[in-house]
Amino acid sequence: MGGHHHNHHTQIEGDRRVAWAVAANLLLTLVQIVAGVLSGSLALIADAIHNLSDALSLVIAFFARRIGRRPADANMTFGYGRAEVVAALINYTTLIVIAFYLLAEGVGRLLNPVEVAGWPVVIVATAALVVDVATALLIHSMSRDSMNIRAAFLHNLADAMGSVAVIVTGILILLYDWRLADPIATFLIAGYILWHAGQGIRPVLQVLMLGSPDRPPLEDVIGALRGLPGVSDVHAVHLWRMQEHETAFQAHVVMEPGSDALSLRAAIKALLADRFNIHHTTVEMEPLAETCPTPNLIGVSQGE
Repeated sequence: MGGHHHNHHTQIEGDRRVAWAVAANLLLTLVQIVAGVLSGSLALIADAIHNLSDALSLVIAFFARRIGRRPADANMTFGYGRAEVVAALINYTTLIVIAFYLLAEGVGRLLNPVEVAGWPVVIVATAALVVDVATALLIHSMSRDSMNIRAAFLHNLADAMGSVAVIVTGILILLYDWRLADPIATFLIAGYILWHAGQGIRPVLQVLMLGSPDRPPLEDVIGALRGLPGVSDVHAVHLWRMQEHETAFQAHVVMEPGSDALSLRAAIKALLADRFNIHHTTVEMEPLAETCPTPNLIGVSQGE
């Protein structure tokens, strides 16, 4: 009961942190856009657009967290935990779209440089950097255990790096009147965003495509089951993540003659839980004389 209360308190505190981060990013976006228009800085406007995506990503993350806590029901028998995975996919996709938009805008500004006021760029970008760092600190601890919050965190981290690039741009314009620094900084921001999004979207797609987790390795699980007394062979194996932190396993297990099906199945489930932290298991026991005609080690066997 105490653990449940602590977990509920942690969730509420997490929601509060995300809400504060949303408010800070929305205010900062408004200030950056106004300053970018008045100063003529594309890099500052680009940073503002990315910062708006930060706020939207946090809004998506906030609602996905709340949806993901719903219990399983007749419509979603596995629960709603994948709402956070879907939210992460949306946020990474928007990052990629924004990066390509910035690249296109940067090419246009590179071909047609315009005058940029340096001081407003430096001042507003410095304020943006402070807000970005504060927002990142608010949600950093939460990002370690949630790909949903991690995607939103990467939005803010990339934006902080973008603010650094914009500050450098403003200084170069002030010192050397180097107008090309503005589109170059925009390219750097876009490249940084693309790199982060590419790194983050792979595990998200892995979950949504029912891919096997990196840990535990599938071969280790199969090897452990084959080494269990009473097990002759294993086939028709499926190993996937139902949600980010919940792994599921399904297989046909061929019993050695004289083995008791109920006792062996209990031993298999205990092994999977204790050694591999897999608690959602479905095991079909097969007597040696009644195995699938043409079994596949992985996936559906013919005759299943």
